[in-house]
Amino acid sequence: MPLSKNDLDAILLTLELASLTTVLLLIIGTPIALWLARTDSWLKRPVGAIVALPLVLPPTVIGFYLLVSMGPNGFFGQLTQSLGLGTFTFSFTGLVIGSIFYSLPFVVQPLQNAFEAIGRGPLEAAATLRASPWDTFFSVVLPLARPGFITAAILAFAHTVGEFGVVLMIGGNIPGKTQVVSVQIYNHVETMNYAQAHWLAGGMVAFSFIVLLALYGGRSARVRTL
Repeated sequence: MPLSKNDLDAILLTLELASLTTVLLLIIGTPIALWLARTDSWLKRPVGAIVALPLVLPPTVIGFYLLVSMGPNGFFGQLTQSLGLGTFTFSFTGLVIGSIFYSLPFVVQPLQNAFEAIGRGPLEAAATLRASPWDTFFSVVLPLARPGFITAAILAFAHTVGEFGVVLMIGGNIPGKTQVVSVQIYNHVETMNYAQAHWLAGGMVAFSFIVLLALYGGRSARVRTL
């Protein structure tokens, strides 16, 4: 059975959401992970716990508080309205914001581990050569932490593709605007259209398997080179 237009729109929207979220998460997560890997501050544990909260909190809890805060009576909602931006609830922008919060630990933790594995030796060597912090990051840290960046990007993309509770709470179920694949599968099940649900759910299973295969295959290759 061919996919419907709503199914195809949901797939395209999901890919767009996952791609944009991954890029933004790498930009946001890199300085957080670098700080967590290098700092001796007492704030390290509280910040690390906050970053890891989405790993233990139900997605609906995260979605609920984001919905309230970005709504017309919430702090961020009032701020965006005062700036003439309206509210971000039930919009693609809201989905991106929710996805960033929900998938943040899947980027920060692999990057933090990669930065910690580098150690201080290469950084001190770069400093003795009078390399600036930017030169050190792009010439030393980034190449050495490349496996961590690859893992973080794959996990962020895959985790965003599989979101349900957060995106449903923040974005609702608007075709072509906030209706992603996971929500569309739920719609098909609700209407007992199991054939269409199988097409989308099967695609998600295949996608998840390929992601895990890539992750484990990459780890095995790195181990063999050590």
